[in-house]
Amino acid sequence: MHASYAEQGLRILGFPCNQFGGQEPGTDAEIKEFAKGYNAEFDLFSKIDVNGDNAHPLWKWMKAQPKGKGTFGK
Repeated sequence: MHASYAEQGLRILGFPCNQFGGQEPGTDAEIKEFAKGYNAEFDLFSKIDVNGDNAHPLWKWMKAQPKGKGTFGK
């Protein structure tokens, strides 16, 4: 998707998180190296928590929005 639409202004922001089935247990460097193997060219940030007391402030804010329920609920 990034490769197809980046020139039209689409920005994909990747926030690795290990809170969903342990799918991203590595360090930030390991995750970035893994993503390179799939030609991931989107912006990839440091691993964060999206749930619980240690959730990143961005995710806390997004989940607090009136229509912030998303696919998996708040």
